[in-house]
Amino acid sequence: MNRATLTAISAALLALAPLAAQPQAQPHSAPMVERYGKPYVMVTVNGRGPYRFVIDTGTGGDALITPELATELALPTVGQATLSDPSGQGARKVPIVQIDSLSLAGVEFPNIRAIQHTFPAEAGSAQGLLGFTLFRDLLLTLDFPNRRVLLDTGALEPDGNKSVFPFRMPSGTPIARINIGGQPTDAQLDSGGGGLVLPAGLAARLKYDVDPVPFAAGQSICTRFEIKMGRLASDVKLGRYTFNHPVVEVHPAFPLVNFGSPPMQMFAITFDQKNLLVRFHSDQRRFTLQAPPSPPRMTNSVNQQLPPPDLVPVG
Repeated sequence: MNRATLTAISAALLALAPLAAQPQAQPHSAPMVERYGKPYVMVTVNGRGPYRFVIDTGTGGDALITPELATELALPTVGQATLSDPSGQGARKVPIVQIDSLSLAGVEFPNIRAIQHTFPAEAGSAQGLLGFTLFRDLLLTLDFPNRRVLLDTGALEPDGNKSVFPFRMPSGTPIARINIGGQPTDAQLDSGGGGLVLPAGLAARLKYDVDPVPFAAGQSICTRFEIKMGRLASDVKLGRYTFNHPVVEVHPAFPLVNFGSPPMQMFAITFDQKNLLVRFHSDQRRFTLQAPPSPPRMTNSVNQQLPPPDLVPVG
């Protein structure tokens, strides 16, 4: 998804603090369709639907809904959020709408306050987005190899950083440690992200088999910048798992590594927000990561400081 747009959505939704879903006694499962490497599911909203939503762990809030679906469902506006550029050069007001009930895989999430915002073209016919904090009371598993999403109760257990890792949530999105070229670094785990994305400062310190070259343009509300792509001369490691000399993107506008949907494709990934643990499972140990399945667009970025609830920065 659009990194500039969804950074704004992340902080806005985090500030809304809606009621959490009730824990479920049995695990629930639903099909998960891949489009441009990103996970899409069918949900019902206020008992109507189903509608096509994307699950985006890089959005630190509960939900986003398109203006068209909000109008179709006659969702009441209950507030406003301000989307702004990190440079402070612009701002945009967007409505907050009330969803009484949202259901996925037989799990009902009540009383959701969602940002109403237009989706980028990449999302195709998607009519909404499910953010990371929607699943705060459940184990969320994105099983990419089997194309399933699972919702369950319980807890993950540490295993010495072999396949279960701690993460933090400074802006409502999961940030874990990975190793790039022998350097431990923070990375946002972003199922809405478009690739393995490096900030320019880190990228400048690494060596390459193929030096980064211009590949696409990125754009926030007020800023355009160049995106480069290259192949590392070193591996990227995540516990017991290794990406051999992967293709990476370089974005000058973002402070953290973004571990997006293409590298996530190799795993069944389970998030435990209560215990701040994430588990990666695969029968393989080494992977090859090529260019993303479509030209990269702006996806999600992370603010290092929590913004005021009425001023939401956009990457």
